[in-house]
Amino acid sequence: MREAPTDQPIMANPRAERVRDVARLATRSGRNKSGLFLAEGPQAVREAIRLHAERIREGRDGIVQWIFASPVAAERHPELVAGVDGCEVRLAEPAVIAAMADTVTPQGIIAVCRQTIVSLPDIIAARPRLVAVLCRVQDPGNAGTILRAADAAGADAVVTTSGSVDLFNPKAVRSTVGSIFHLPLAVGVDFAELVEGLRAAGIGIIAADGYGDADLDELQDAAAAHRLHNRAGEQPLLGQPSAWLFGNEAAGLDESELAAADQRVAVPLYGVAESLNVGTAATVCLYASARAQKRNPALAD
Repeated sequence: MREAPTDQPIMANPRAERVRDVARLATRSGRNKSGLFLAEGPQAVREAIRLHAERIREGRDGIVQWIFASPVAAERHPELVAGVDGCEVRLAEPAVIAAMADTVTPQGIIAVCRQTIVSLPDIIAARPRLVAVLCRVQDPGNAGTILRAADAAGADAVVTTSGSVDLFNPKAVRSTVGSIFHLPLAVGVDFAELVEGLRAAGIGIIAADGYGDADLDELQDAAAAHRLHNRAGEQPLLGQPSAWLFGNEAAGLDESELAAADQRVAVPLYGVAESLNVGTAATVCLYASARAQKRNPALAD
């Protein structure tokens, strides 16, 4: 660890070229051109530094290129501005932080990070047990919520298909609350290629569909009964390696996506709500699979 620099002047010009370069990362074109993205706030920066240091220890390239912090944020979070090898730390006036940030009220610290994307074949080669697939999900908040839920449920990867929101969108990154640094991500994957790869690896495909012919509660009951009675033979659906498909907020999964699924599963609604937000539905579905898989001896760690 290195101390925060004291021999450099505090950045004070919100219109400086470097400030404009960082601010461009709030746009998709800026991120695509540079391969970088913004992580805002102490929790996101903390997780970015953790992954950066881990990769450096393993002899790989780090992911954090710059950290910018206001003097107040630096005093409040000294461990985040101590820096690590390969990362430049600069103090900046609040107006400079505000010019860089995507939020209206920035938390005073920003990391500029390299996008870490893996290929679909690499994800499948790692023999995942649980994968969250975003099929044309458009809202960055929903995308970030699904990624965070996948992380919390112990999923092995998150995949987005063509037409989905950019996971490195600043709002999506904030919604993950640091989880974007915890999971392998494959983005913009062709859906037909995804299905082919999952099937070849023996990974089941489950569609989260409000009109599905299977009920999530019934599937959880089947998994519990299988475990309770120590039944032999094939595990129930939720206990098997699976990829959940979560669809577009307005249109849901299209016919080709539904047709590719081994099972269409509905989350039961006990109140009068018409439906669940896709982020909430994804959380319920991923946890149902995670619970069943944790109790499957064949998939035990």
